[in-house]
Amino acid sequence: MRAVVYKSPGHVEVSDVPEPHIVEATDAIVKVTHAGICGTDLHVVKGDFAGITPGAVVGHEFVGEVVEVGRAVHRIRLGDKVMSSDFTACGQCRWCDRAEHWQCTERAFFGTGTAFGPSLSGAQAEYVRVPFADQTLGQLPEQCAPEAALLMGDNLATGWVAIERASTQAGDFVVVIGGGAVGQLAALSAQVAGAGIVVLVEPNETRRAFATAQGSVAVHPDDAAALVRKLTDGDGAEVVVEAVGGNGPLDFAMSLARARGRVVSVGAHVAESWAFPVGRAFKDEMTLSFAIGDSIRLRRKLLRLITSGAFDPTVVVDARGRLADAPALYELLAKQQRLKAVMTP
Repeated sequence: MRAVVYKSPGHVEVSDVPEPHIVEATDAIVKVTHAGICGTDLHVVKGDFAGITPGAVVGHEFVGEVVEVGRAVHRIRLGDKVMSSDFTACGQCRWCDRAEHWQCTERAFFGTGTAFGPSLSGAQAEYVRVPFADQTLGQLPEQCAPEAALLMGDNLATGWVAIERASTQAGDFVVVIGGGAVGQLAALSAQVAGAGIVVLVEPNETRRAFATAQGSVAVHPDDAAALVRKLTDGDGAEVVVEAVGGNGPLDFAMSLARARGRVVSVGAHVAESWAFPVGRAFKDEMTLSFAIGDSIRLRRKLLRLITSGAFDPTVVVDARGRLADAPALYELLAKQQRLKAVMTP
């Protein structure tokens, strides 16, 4: 079968690789109909995470059709149209019992090497093996567009969980740092949650224009602090979402939050340490947390929001192609010339 594989730092290629097969009784094989490229894939291909090797199939966002199931798979059936979490969870451990699936002792993250658990072949391919299929996969209803379901697997789940983790209240002043797909979806999620004003901070002019068109107040990072002070009478934001990753954006997020503000980071981090401003955080009773989207827990809620028309996450998809187009799409995304790409194998 054809698949997108890691070639070298910064480069992918489309190659012939062996088709996946059932390994465990809880596996399913899915024929991929839509596969996404996201910021985490760019980190993987760039070499920011350890454990990816040349020839490994990349990608973790997908929807498709079930073409084979193991003998212990009971909820998912042959022919089902399905969406997927970007990582697997066993459904049996104490973490899964608490709906904290990312902490599952059996977790594996599609297409990211060994950075987040055992290596698991990715989904930018014609077929993908899905461990713990009954838990990892969800039914794709007819009234939900495949691209919306694909986004629920990672980008939307991540954007939504940032707003949820911050305990965002109606009328809150929310700042989102980063105008990639996750940041844009976090801003849209904040609007759906009833935020009073949503400010999106982004250096890229095209991404700022997109955010403005979607109802946010967009601002360049150089002007963000002054704007937030002006709009909050000098207090700062109740909620700041950091959707870039890295120590600099964390510092920036803390600086924009008010006393008793809540900062949530959903950007991907590779640094081992960061100089936390503990004195100010203590004095101002601030809260800092980190969150990873969990579509296994969130997909029912997100499905209701999407199918009810509360919002349409597919507005972020601005590049489409086939698997053969993957190298060009990766390049466009890396240069920030596109926001979100979806491929149809």
